[in-house]
Amino acid sequence: MKLSRVLHGLALVVLGFLVYAIAWGSERAQEFKGKIARSYAESEEWWPEPARAPEGAPNVLIVLLDDTGFAHVGSFGGLIETPNIDKLAENGLRFNNFHTTALSSPSRACIMAGRNPHTIGLGSHSLTAMGFPGYNAMIPPTMKSVADVFQENAYTNYALGKWDHTPLYEVSVVGPFDHWPTAEGFDHFYGFMAADCHQFMPVWWTEHTPTEPWIGRDDYHVSTDMADKAIEYVTGHKSVDPERPFFMFWAPGAMHSPHHAPEEYLEKYRGRFDMGWDEARKMIFERQLELGIIPGGTDLTQRTEELPAWDSLSDDERKLYARQMEVFAAQMDHVDMEIGRMIAMLERIGELENTFIMVTSDNGSSGEGGLSGSFNETYVLNGLQTPFDANMEHYDEWGGPETYAHFHAGWALAGNTPFQYFKQIVHRGGIQDPLVIHWPAGIEARGEIRSQYCHITDVAPTLLEVAGLTFLDEIDGIPQVSYDGTSFAYAFDDADAPTQKKVQYYEMFGNRAIWADGWKAVTIHANRMPWNTNVVLPFENDVWELYNTNEDFSEAHDLADEYPEKVEELKALFDELAWEHNVYPLYDDLIMRLSRQQDRLFGDRTEFIYYYPGAVRIAEKASAPVKDKAHTITTTIDLKGDEEGVIVACGAFTGGYSMFIQNHRLYYAYNFYNGVYYTLESPQLPTGPTELKFVFLRTGAFKGTGELYVNGEKVDTVDMPQMHLSTFSLSETFDVGQDTGTPVSELYNDHFHFKGELDKVIFTLD
Repeated sequence: MKLSRVLHGLALVVLGFLVYAIAWGSERAQEFKGKIARSYAESEEWWPEPARAPEGAPNVLIVLLDDTGFAHVGSFGGLIETPNIDKLAENGLRFNNFHTTALSSPSRACIMAGRNPHTIGLGSHSLTAMGFPGYNAMIPPTMKSVADVFQENAYTNYALGKWDHTPLYEVSVVGPFDHWPTAEGFDHFYGFMAADCHQFMPVWWTEHTPTEPWIGRDDYHVSTDMADKAIEYVTGHKSVDPERPFFMFWAPGAMHSPHHAPEEYLEKYRGRFDMGWDEARKMIFERQLELGIIPGGTDLTQRTEELPAWDSLSDDERKLYARQMEVFAAQMDHVDMEIGRMIAMLERIGELENTFIMVTSDNGSSGEGGLSGSFNETYVLNGLQTPFDANMEHYDEWGGPETYAHFHAGWALAGNTPFQYFKQIVHRGGIQDPLVIHWPAGIEARGEIRSQYCHITDVAPTLLEVAGLTFLDEIDGIPQVSYDGTSFAYAFDDADAPTQKKVQYYEMFGNRAIWADGWKAVTIHANRMPWNTNVVLPFENDVWELYNTNEDFSEAHDLADEYPEKVEELKALFDELAWEHNVYPLYDDLIMRLSRQQDRLFGDRTEFIYYYPGAVRIAEKASAPVKDKAHTITTTIDLKGDEEGVIVACGAFTGGYSMFIQNHRLYYAYNFYNGVYYTLESPQLPTGPTELKFVFLRTGAFKGTGELYVNGEKVDTVDMPQMHLSTFSLSETFDVGQDTGTPVSELYNDHFHFKGELDKVIFTLD
């Protein structure tokens, strides 16, 4: 009896400690200062003090748009209506000298980490990771997110939307979750773990649980859903604990491809861009000068030579390309409206004045749509350009759920006015973005422009200064490396404050630049444009340019021939910083970097067994590596005659493969870019235990023959002369027993859940 009482007492002590740790955090454990006696009357209660943020600390709302150029926002001269972002600018500040990394993954990692991209392993996109410290997509535990600091200081943190720097092979229900938002300082996550998502039918996560919030909602759009959830989170938060501030990272899929917008927004922009990109650039440039968002005397750069003049296009080309820009504008107008809904909510609950709001983008506008745009963006990911005729077939549905649309690179150039080039390139067109800051309680200036040079790594230290927090030398018992970034809060109320940042390097897929005290040396590796992913050339042949950005805001005048010694000085500085920050080695084979992840993961493994119903929402890069490999897919089912549905599927309506039963027949469908299908079909299936098998026989590089078998008998065959080089989709997944997201095959709709006794599916690589 005495032993049981002791054990019971110990259990209560342990339980009490756990409750205490959960409530207050074990790292905040405080010595009991009350009194414990035999009786309650003789005892004195004492409660530990809960952690609190500094008095008056603001809420923080970061709105990180995607692929939005310097010139897309209305208050930066853009032709798209963005009244809500512009209202924030009118009552806050616009920074016209803010820079990013030229790509999504590294920018999104840097904004949280406060360190340079290669320092934290994100020298490029997580999809192109390599086994080197600067490129492995593994943020070290010594460089934790600024969100961790806010969390340690009693903020509640919310991440919504795009989270794009977790290696995709870690995106599944088993993780590991070390690089998910919940391990980087966020208490809640509601979003997608990929570079993009279908805006009407996204592959979504709530914390670590897959979900598809669009099912049953005909009017669904990602931006609306995200605004709804943000409003729900914040109003709930302030209802429970109004004194506790929040930190929210709101990162919509807009304006990344696919460009999708509700029909009423599409209609609103019909005919608005018939003038073409050349005239649009001139119109934007004049607006920028009038607004003062670019300095007087700035020159409009020449059209990138790889792009055609608008007047040189045929009538059909102008018709299609104008429609592409209409859709992009509609999507941006729509996301601005949703931002406005969140602002209205903050005003309604009395939190707008003391919420630090930052609106910016992760890189310049994207030229990845190439020289005709694309109804299916995965073309460029596999080293291809979309044929104009294939695009034209989708003209009427452009911007709707049937397309995965991207616009012509000419419109990306217009969106980056007055600069040259695009996302991925480290000239200003790829790295200079609009930045709007709104914080009435903390910034006196209204409607002013700031021109101090700042970088996305500077955001984290700025946020700490704004909130009155200090850098933590240790998080979770791990010493922390100091930030590379420099706070730019010094400029909030001092327009004439000199720039405190002195140097910043850039590297993206071999494109390199170094900025130091206004001078910038820059090179485009092999003169490769973003739509040319199959260019592999020596780095020593690259030609460096030189600009004095203090006098030449748009980088219109190359001074390399005039100051060759300055070029060499800056190149030497780049090399020094490159070694310091893990930039080397440089490697430019993008297709290889995109396609090799599965080989690295699985080595010489040849068998993969997936069990039903649990094998769902597995990232494509974490599934059996079948591309360009002879393989078989086998399952055995005790057929009753009424089975139907997907046995296994990988990819999306943009491309992929699916094996399924329909109308008592077995099918295998390979979707090559949502327009070309290789489909095999069996005769009527028997009943009883039945082996169903697909066999791919490789006949050459990325081509082969498909064969379908029922109980060992070949029942159909098809030639497969073209296949994907690297990826089916940036966001959709591998699933057994259903096809989550958009359907791979045009022969079925929605998920097409399997009805029957499905046990497992076996992949064998030959």
